[in-house]
Amino acid sequence: MKSHVLVIDDERDIRELVREILEDEGYEVSVAEDAAQARQARRQRRPDLILMDVWLPDTDGLSLLREWSQQGGVDAPVIMISGHGTVETAVEATKLGAYDFVEKPLSLSKLLLVVQRALEADRLQRENVGLREQALALVEPIGGSAVMQDLRARVQRVARHNAWVLISGEPGSGKELFARYLHHCSARGQGPFVEAGIAAIAGDNAAVELFGAEQGAGIRYGFFEKANGGTLLLGEIGEMSLSVQARLIGALEDKHFTRVGGKDPVPFDVRVIAATQRDLEADIKAGRFREDLYYQLNVVPLRIPPLREHGEDVPALLDYYADVFVKQDNLPRHRFTDAARKRLGGHHWPGNVRELKNLVQRLLILAAGEEITLDDVETALGVRTRHTAEIPVAFDSELRTARLEFERAYFEYQIGVVGGNMAEVAQRAGIERTHLYRKLRMLGIKAKQD
Repeated sequence: MKSHVLVIDDERDIRELVREILEDEGYEVSVAEDAAQARQARRQRRPDLILMDVWLPDTDGLSLLREWSQQGGVDAPVIMISGHGTVETAVEATKLGAYDFVEKPLSLSKLLLVVQRALEADRLQRENVGLREQALALVEPIGGSAVMQDLRARVQRVARHNAWVLISGEPGSGKELFARYLHHCSARGQGPFVEAGIAAIAGDNAAVELFGAEQGAGIRYGFFEKANGGTLLLGEIGEMSLSVQARLIGALEDKHFTRVGGKDPVPFDVRVIAATQRDLEADIKAGRFREDLYYQLNVVPLRIPPLREHGEDVPALLDYYADVFVKQDNLPRHRFTDAARKRLGGHHWPGNVRELKNLVQRLLILAAGEEITLDDVETALGVRTRHTAEIPVAFDSELRTARLEFERAYFEYQIGVVGGNMAEVAQRAGIERTHLYRKLRMLGIKAKQD
């Protein structure tokens, strides 16, 4: 999808010249001659970049930039333009968040270069935010098993079309990874990939996060507008409240939505991928999930198998993540002994690929010698194997004491499986995260607040 540039300048000749040049370069362009028109243009459609003159007839450009910054940010790179630029003006613009400052008379070749660099820097910044939890961006999911080969081939076929996809699978199995791979293989691969973690959004606030909000002159762009021209991953769609589900089904059917507090419809061009670990059909029967939304999202179902169903890929995954952590964290390189590989190949992997990744990192940190031995592996798996094979419950104690001992062992196990990810622990245990933290404090278990 073409990048959308908003040009704000009170001189008609400059506005039209810049519009013509940018459109010739393949950009979509909107124009405004003053601050009032600029506010309206931002309300109608989120720009990917703003070119703004410092001197405007109603409100100067710096004041308008300050206004937007105080309302929550511009959410797009801003290039300031001035025919009477000073060092002080340029410094002030930069403090307010402007990407660059260009003087008149405009050098169109320089302007195009600055526009290109600003858009590229913004794209990279957004990708880095989206990938901050990942070691390296995988171009292709790892694994040579028949299961993985078939799955990659299916994703590549699906990527040729613009159909919406519902990805299901256990926690840690790689749902987000395959969503990114599908995006990468599609015609939208150069557009944004935006992940909306529904489980992390509190209640009906999800409507604001997804669709944005308007309050007075202030605008907050939601995930749908940020993903325009690309792909939006709705993670753990089953956690969405019924009221937000109703709003979502309306947006998907109409191909437009209204921001919370707004009046005007906002069109969008987004490929929606939904992901879940829940049994949505059971949730439909229980009245927790809308049947019409389920069929709207489930155009192409894609099930990600747990790691135990393609255990032959474990050696390749071990080597891959070992390389990742050696390069990323400067950890010493260790070789897995044959006995260690055999032990890990036979592990059940209740936490799937995420558990394997976390275990590899732990082994590289704790291994004393040049090799990772069977003893190292057994030690690293110790908490989980102890709790699964021999739950430390005193059966001659009171029921309350026995229950507390079991719960302590249960939550220590779950935390170990997911590497301390409290959101995943809450999902696996089927409880709210606030309740989880209270429970852990009561049991005397220290947990990272995420």
